[in-house]
Amino acid sequence: MAEYSFNEIESKWQKYWEDNQTFNAKVDPSKPKFYALDMFPYPSGAGLHVGHPLGYIASDIIARYKRLKGFNVLHPMGFDSFGLPAEQYAIQTGQHPAITTETNINRYKEQLGKIGFSFDWDKEVRTSSPEYYKWTQWIFMQIFDSWYDNDQKKARRIAELEAIFEKEGNTNVNASCDEDTASFTAEEWNVYSENEKSPILLKYRLTYLAETTVNWCPALGTVLANDEVINGLSERGGHPVERKNMLQWSMRITAYADRLLEGLDRIDFSEPLKDIQRNWIGKSYGCSVKFNVENSERELEVFTTRVDTIFGVSFMSIAPEHEWVEELTSPEQKDAVEAYVTQAKNRSERERMSDVKTISGVFTGSYAVHPFTGKQVPIWVADYVLAGYGTGVVMAVPCSDTRDYAFAQHFDLPIVNIQEGDRTDISQDDFDAKAGTMVNSDFLNGMTVAEAGPAAIAKVEEMSIGQAKVQFKMRDAVFTRQRYWGEPIPVFYDEKGDAKLISEDQLPLRLPEVDEYLPTESGEPPLGRAKGWKYDEKYAYELSTMPGWAGSSWYLFRYMDPHNDNEFASKEALDYWQDVDLYIGGSEHATGHLLYSRFWTKILFDLGYLKTDEPFKKLINQGMIQGRSNFVYRVKGTNKFVSHGLRKDYEADALHVDVNIVKNDILDTEAFKSWRPDFKDAEFILEGGQYICGNEVEKMSKSKFNVVNPDDMVDQFGADTFRLYEMFLGPLEQFKPWNTNGIDGVYKFLKKLWRLYHGGAEGAFEVSEEKADKKELKVLHTCIKKVTEDLNRYSFNTSVSNFMICVNELQSLKCNKREILELLPILVSPYAPHIAEELWSKLGKTESVSLASFPDFNEEYLKESEFEYPIMINGKMRAKIQMPADAKKEDIEKAALADEKVIKWTEGKAPKRVIVVPKKIVNIVV
Repeated sequence: MAEYSFNEIESKWQKYWEDNQTFNAKVDPSKPKFYALDMFPYPSGAGLHVGHPLGYIASDIIARYKRLKGFNVLHPMGFDSFGLPAEQYAIQTGQHPAITTETNINRYKEQLGKIGFSFDWDKEVRTSSPEYYKWTQWIFMQIFDSWYDNDQKKARRIAELEAIFEKEGNTNVNASCDEDTASFTAEEWNVYSENEKSPILLKYRLTYLAETTVNWCPALGTVLANDEVINGLSERGGHPVERKNMLQWSMRITAYADRLLEGLDRIDFSEPLKDIQRNWIGKSYGCSVKFNVENSERELEVFTTRVDTIFGVSFMSIAPEHEWVEELTSPEQKDAVEAYVTQAKNRSERERMSDVKTISGVFTGSYAVHPFTGKQVPIWVADYVLAGYGTGVVMAVPCSDTRDYAFAQHFDLPIVNIQEGDRTDISQDDFDAKAGTMVNSDFLNGMTVAEAGPAAIAKVEEMSIGQAKVQFKMRDAVFTRQRYWGEPIPVFYDEKGDAKLISEDQLPLRLPEVDEYLPTESGEPPLGRAKGWKYDEKYAYELSTMPGWAGSSWYLFRYMDPHNDNEFASKEALDYWQDVDLYIGGSEHATGHLLYSRFWTKILFDLGYLKTDEPFKKLINQGMIQGRSNFVYRVKGTNKFVSHGLRKDYEADALHVDVNIVKNDILDTEAFKSWRPDFKDAEFILEGGQYICGNEVEKMSKSKFNVVNPDDMVDQFGADTFRLYEMFLGPLEQFKPWNTNGIDGVYKFLKKLWRLYHGGAEGAFEVSEEKADKKELKVLHTCIKKVTEDLNRYSFNTSVSNFMICVNELQSLKCNKREILELLPILVSPYAPHIAEELWSKLGKTESVSLASFPDFNEEYLKESEFEYPIMINGKMRAKIQMPADAKKEDIEKAALADEKVIKWTEGKAPKRVIVVPKKIVNIVV
């Protein structure tokens, strides 16, 4: 095989890896471990485009590199296969989601297989497989069976809590629990019936049932997470979403808020991503204060981080979802409040938190009583107040808060001058000058802001109208979805309606068959359609299913031991692999998957199943590969298309065109006519005999016809070329445009690499046994050094450049020596494994190049024995001399002055000055 035939080479080695299970990882205590993981994909029907494999290629390069460095590498792949898309397709077509999912997974595996990844496919997991979700259900049961001890700062078993109740009641228990949990003695507990104990324990469990404000999407028939709602519409399908209260299972992630914050200091995530998580958790130190409602027994409790500004309060704001809105609304304001609440509460919390421009609200007609002044404080409903953050009530201090100030200005509300304590008008300039200062009051007068806060809290506590408090912005995680295609929750309801866990020996609780994938006529989730689906043939199961993040919160551990029927993973596997050394995936999961997986890991650690409480040591967020769109220009009112350079001479509209019928921005006009029926009679106004398209960088999507299929690239150029080019596009973390026009350069590089080994007659393989010279060794070891440094700092694009420089220099040296060419395939193999395997085999090796050792660079080969000095005469470079690298200054000066060219340009005159800079330059002034 004289020519570089990538099709033959790549299919050969992909089959070899599969047949020999080259990348099958087993526990091996004799070797250090390295766990490389990608965020596993949801298998959509569209398959992969060229942007999707970017992170997979990067992790594969590191996995291959670490194997060569002597590590035992776990590099698995699987599928996050529950989800709404398959269910929506099932609703539309009647086809079971499992069939759609299986088809899509097979398509993904086919595409991934062509790219030559070193995945251990024996470790594959699918979240929708009963063998997998058996253990997702089991973990749910462990969480249900646990409570959080704030003193020990860890989860403990519910049985331990019951033992405490039996001895001393709950008075001394410092636990994360519902705020309305009542106190009881041991005597009271011990006479409670099981049905009386059950709801009490539910107030402590780490997963519990509660009325929760959720994003309800009627069209999809399910609850959506905040990050699945955009501008009041579902991210999938663009359907209206409304806020409503529903009885939901939730998980007490707030119990772990402090530990989630602390853990960020111990893991290698980017600072921007850490900041996203810190802001999402939103820890605040402050004070709760109670305001009596006028003519009512109600008290409005607020949480504030600046209680020292309480004399600046001029109105109260409550959330549209607040349970007392209706009660606080006067008859005169009823219609206005109801209309506003309907409109406001259906905006997503994300919008309401981020939208500072929209000012909206409505007066309830009620007043609170200021706890210090006794004055009336009007109560308004405002959508910038969130029911789930704090108490859903804000004490508005317009003179020190930008949003309160804007609201007061918009609705012409009084503003209290923070210094004088009087109601007055404050201009924007006054606000800017005084915002954040403290109030002038009896117990704060003369204090700085730092002093005023603690003093104000002490005063509030002394008056018994509030107390110091730590508040988190993060809420407990809603855990249920009213849909079919998800994990059934292993819970049934007894005759008293109490939630109970099913028996572990009945796991997995499999999804039942249903006649339709829609809610029942009475509004129950789709599982309500299952016939005879009962626990012990008489008790109703929970009809909601788990959210998408359930299966993805622990999948990294199942990869360690995926065929274990008795445990989610063996202790041996968990103790050896422990955690993920390198995790690559998108930053869009910062406040979803990445938080939830950290949360579940900490619970499993507390319960003794894991040796680490953080799942990922290092995370890299890969940037997006954007599409390069092409455009044609149709002359208005015609089917005539004008070339890009001539478009200004015509009145023409730009239309996206399929990039697959464009090469180097030149349109294949015949393919264009066949592309769409309405273009079959198209005419073209050409420039230089060609139709030139316009171009623009945009997000890769079907609607822009700029999706490039990796299969096409692999078929045309080979997997090794595709892998190298994806890395060559730019730094992994950055966004970069795809441009098929540039891939040809990488393909030519691989052909050059091939020719280094095939310089014999008619391109035959030929390697010399002659010893390498210093120049050749320097070229090779310079490359080894740079590539090693690149890989250790995850700089993939620079390695590709270093390979190109190395091969070009070896080619110019006409090097075909085994001493050099035997190390080059190992060096290249993480990036271009197929050609590396083939060259390694041709060199007479019988094992895979993956089992070789990555070469160490030798500094001796990089040392210069000589240095070429440029010689400047009166500021102009006139000559060059070669000198030993360790030559003394006086010897360099003598050699420079004795050089024939120097003598010519100095005309034999004695120089006024000679400056020698070792290993740099010689300057002569005459």
